[in-house]
Amino acid sequence: MTGSLRSILLVLLFATSVCAKEASPPNIMLVLTDDQGWTTLGCYGGKHVPTPNLDQLAADGVRFTDAYVTSQCTPTRATLLSGQYTKRNGMWHVIPWYGCPWARVEEVPFVEQFPRDQPTIAAQLRQAGYTTGIAGKWHLNHGVDGNYNALKPESAAHYGFDFAAPELPQEHFQPGGDRGVNWLTDQALGFVEQNRERPWFFYLSHHMIHGKVVAPKQLEDKYRQQGYTDEGPNRAVYLAGLEAIDLSIGKLIAGLKELGEYEETVIIFLSDNGGIDWRLDHRSLEQPHPDAPKLAVDIYEYDNAPLRAGKGSIYEGGVRVPLIVSWPKKWPAGKVIQTPVHAVDLAPTCFQLAGHKPVEGHPLDGLDLSELITKGTDPSFTDRPIYQYSPIYDLNWGLTPCASIRVGDFKLIEFFGDRFDGSHQYVPGHRIELYNLSRDLSEQNDLSQTMPAVRDKLLKQLRDGMHEAEVSVPGLNSHYQPARAFETTRAKPDWVAVP
Repeated sequence: MTGSLRSILLVLLFATSVCAKEASPPNIMLVLTDDQGWTTLGCYGGKHVPTPNLDQLAADGVRFTDAYVTSQCTPTRATLLSGQYTKRNGMWHVIPWYGCPWARVEEVPFVEQFPRDQPTIAAQLRQAGYTTGIAGKWHLNHGVDGNYNALKPESAAHYGFDFAAPELPQEHFQPGGDRGVNWLTDQALGFVEQNRERPWFFYLSHHMIHGKVVAPKQLEDKYRQQGYTDEGPNRAVYLAGLEAIDLSIGKLIAGLKELGEYEETVIIFLSDNGGIDWRLDHRSLEQPHPDAPKLAVDIYEYDNAPLRAGKGSIYEGGVRVPLIVSWPKKWPAGKVIQTPVHAVDLAPTCFQLAGHKPVEGHPLDGLDLSELITKGTDPSFTDRPIYQYSPIYDLNWGLTPCASIRVGDFKLIEFFGDRFDGSHQYVPGHRIELYNLSRDLSEQNDLSQTMPAVRDKLLKQLRDGMHEAEVSVPGLNSHYQPARAFETTRAKPDWVAVP
């Protein structure tokens, strides 16, 4: 072979290698925090805790102001992995089972184990050539495959994961611990270091800032020295936990840069539900209860204002969360998007990035965010409805069977037979509420009586969406016992069906 021919071949091989790298789909790092509210980040208006690493991630990427999940842990995790609303995947309740079987309105039975045959986001990305991993909170099974704390490594393949980190050691949940944010971040970076030969997907699912909140002592002392105490809202330990999250994000980004993976990685950061404003003491309502029962506040954590309520609620404080996405190589920096989006949009977005065609027979409820991110607009999102379906009671948060729909600026809530009002007072009876979120972010001005045309149109859309997903409108409970209406139990009565 002549020297000139050898040179040409070397140039061609180099060019082919460069083109292959350019054509390679990005890595995807999905970071999910637990119970972290919309207002806890500086870039979302937070005032109590410095979040320089998350703020920088937003400055280097895209920040969504109107991003939605469900109001509790299990439902959002099922939504993320399946790409489906809870009304379609059936997991609208925290597992394992508990309920209020004697309440005024019937609770619709829910799926109690995430099925092995569900084509998860991880399984589909693996089909697209990705290596997939997970570390942290699972909360989609209880039993042989996993539990609240973790997916068992030996069961990982059933859900599309090549790797699952071992369960977080319990010492991280003890006072002075950090609920594992550093340990789990190390697991993620270790996975990346070992799997750089192919595109990878990693689901980093944190336990912070779920209760019982613990935090490193030096961080807790920092906030005590600033005058914060054990009383809420804005307890010292809670603020310390929030800072621990931000520090872990800084560590993650620094690690990706050190490994040479940062520019090639899409980072998606969000929380599983709104932050804990207050937690209520439902035991105060157990029999015998007064004619007009009122839930007592058990603990305050963080002030979610201007959003109303918090975790477990169908109001904005329960379902609106921070969402930041970043891809330094291709996506714009410093963009803020006010278009309403939902966690169901993340699966189709990841599939588009991977060049993967979703499997047939498993409908996705979301839309690909790519054009919205790159261009700032996408007609597919114009007047696209966003749903919530919560046909259950969870009295820790004042939740009663309800559903909601948001279209554009308007949000309609239907309480199917009872509710707790803004002062935690119990109010029986069906109710519709309508809010214009562009003018009333705190959901204080109910427009249902003054805008009946909008109310009726949205109610029809809400009901049509439920019908399409083949879920029911809860009716009055045939087992209703007024004296036991607020009794929460883990003993499932024999009349409670399994879907």
